[in-house]
Amino acid sequence: MYRSKISGVGHYVPSNVVTNEDLSKMMDTSDEWIQERTGIKERRWIDPGSDDTTASMGVKAAKIAIERSGIDKNDIDFIVFATLSPDMYFPGPGVQVQKDLELKTVGALDVRNQCSGFVYGISVADQFIRTGMYKNILVIGSELHSKGLDKTTRGRGVTVIFGDGAGAVILSREEDESRGILSTHLHSEGEHAEELVLKAPGMGTRWVSDILKDNDPNDESYYPYMNGQFVFKHAVQRFSEVIMEGLEANGLSKNDIDLLIPHQANLRISQFIQRKFGLVDDQVYNNIMYYGNTTAASIPIALSEAWENGAINNGDLVVLAAFGSGFTWGSVIVKW
Repeated sequence: MYRSKISGVGHYVPSNVVTNEDLSKMMDTSDEWIQERTGIKERRWIDPGSDDTTASMGVKAAKIAIERSGIDKNDIDFIVFATLSPDMYFPGPGVQVQKDLELKTVGALDVRNQCSGFVYGISVADQFIRTGMYKNILVIGSELHSKGLDKTTRGRGVTVIFGDGAGAVILSREEDESRGILSTHLHSEGEHAEELVLKAPGMGTRWVSDILKDNDPNDESYYPYMNGQFVFKHAVQRFSEVIMEGLEANGLSKNDIDLLIPHQANLRISQFIQRKFGLVDDQVYNNIMYYGNTTAASIPIALSEAWENGAINNGDLVVLAAFGSGFTWGSVIVKW
């Protein structure tokens, strides 16, 4: 069996910066209220006149990752696209990437695992490469939240958290067993599915004909719902468990971590995990302060930015970990 390595990284975020002060003009909130609860100072939302979409942002991030990997785009064997905010109900954005990058008729898989989507996508791609089926796989995480948020006081508990953006990596075959992705670890707990949920549009709730007939402006099922305290409590537990699971599977300990890149859900969660593992600031990469929670895009954006800033070096042990809606969670252990 082969091993896979991350051979290229890239990210794209819209140029439109939305500060906490900007949000205070839309709803009853404040910079102090938002920072105290989330650590977020600003986020990127597409400009109303922008032509950015979930797929197009993914393509922009992918082009950077491809260039940095040193491969030709036609060497890509497969596409994995993680998102909760596709441009269309179906088909998913993976095939849009295939078209826009003008790739040959490679397979395209869409992953709908929300905050842990990129981790799940990496795990799937890693298995394809390990078995020898594919050699180079493009994995994208991209989200466009801003078009679907309740920008009134009613929705402030969720709306202030989320941002738009995309990140991408190229996963390539690696024959040196001392480097690359060591292991991935995935979990779910569906009994808590409705603690962080967007119920509509969905075929399990209402008939489309009834939705169109009623057109109820007070129907909140079209906006995300989150039981914040409940999610926080479970997140800190599952983050810790799945990080330790990955380390122990490889005979490693928390002292071996060079850089932890957690899903950027809430700065307070990241800080809690940092304290629990006894890591210093340079061992944990956070950028939620400037981008908000970009769900499936958060880890690849942070990974790309960390690499650009010189926070990742050859030989480093890099740990990726995510938790989110589903509940689903997972980790990836990488020897860079």
